[in-house]
Order: sequence, then C-alpha cells, then structure tokens
Amino acid sequence: MSRGVFVTIEGIEGSGKSTQVRLLAEYLRGAHLPVTETREPGGTEIGEMIRDILLSPSADAVSTETELLLMLACRADHVERVVKPALERGDVVCSDRYADATIVYQGFGREMDLGLLRKLNEVATGGLAPDLTLLLDLDVEAGLQRVAQRSGASKTDRFEREALEFHKRVREGYRRVALDEPDRVKVVRADAPIEVVQERIRVIVQQFLSEAGV
Repeated sequence: MSRGVFVTIEGIEGSGKSTQVRLLAEYLRGAHLPVTETREPGGTEIGEMIRDILLSPSADAVSTETELLLMLACRADHVERVVKPALERGDVVCSDRYADATIVYQGFGREMDLGLLRKLNEVATGGLAPDLTLLLDLDVEAGLQRVAQRSGASKTDRFEREALEFHKRVREGYRRVALDEPDRVKVVRADAPIEVVQERIRVIVQQFLSEAGV
C-alpha cells in the first residue's frame, strides 16, 4: 500500500469499542497486514495525560469549553505523532474513537454548536478523516449496565457518570452521523456476544479492504 487505511470504531459507553478494536487489530495482524492500534483520548504521551484529566471523576468542575479544547489538543497531537506517520508507512490504523466523538459528545451530548465543532475538528485533524468508521450501536441502558458490571459504580469515569439523558443524546448523535455519511459510517449491532460482534465487524472490514485493493 502506498498509503495506509484509517479505520475508527465509535459507540456509546459500554458498547465494547476497546475490545473490538483490539480483536480487529489482532485479526488484521494475523492476515499479515501492518497495524497501528491506538485510541482517543490518548494515543501519545501527552494524550494519555490529557485522558487522565478528562476521565477522572475528580474533574467534574471542568467546563464544557475546557473539555472541548483538551480533546482537540489531544487529537492534534495524536494525528501528528501517531496517525499520519502510520498511514504514511502503509499501516492499517485502528483507532478507538476519533473526531466523530467530539461531534457527538460535545455537540449532541453537551449541546455545543455543531458548525463550530466541525471547524475545530478540521483544524485539529488537518482535514484527515477516517476511511471507514464502524459504529457499535446499543441501547443506552444496556451499555450502562455493562459499564456497571465491568467497573462497579465506584470506578466509573466522568463520562460514564453522566445523566441518562446525556447518553441518549450521544446515541442519537451517532445515529445522525451514520445517516449523514452512510458511505463512511457502517452501523454494527452490538447487542450480541463479543465474538458475534467481531465477526460482523470483520465482514465489513474485509469487504472494504478488498474493494480498496488491500
């Protein structure tokens, strides 16, 4: 490949993104493809420091604007240090969240101006968009129940502790993104065992890579 392929996995809390990114990366490596596995917020040394701030329950006093700017700073560093170099090497980049998360969490969830967020995302990413996005769709109540079972109420992060209505707006936001960009965003039902969801993902990714000549 002269240029790599950028694949992102998005979804509400408890939808299984992190697990599915890991399994997809393992599968692609098994197919002898070069893979870079990463995440947002995070992905770099600076990004992981920002992640700790953003997810810490003790950061509840962080304003919506501060949250947004921290997310964008993390993304700019992530794109420059991880995503672009990996794509230039010809890797398949598998990222747990990317720019859609800002549109959905800060836009729909926090009800910030979507036009402004799109402009700021453009600056932070340098215009770099995913080639393929897999949206893990799940009922909000089911996702939060998974979170509680996994972490326990005392260990949930700042976003997981948001009100139910916030999470419902986030899910609706993701669905709107998928409707607006059906060629890029493929909806994957996440209301099934991990192995079943992974198989659904692999079918979509295999078809995409085949059509891309990878």
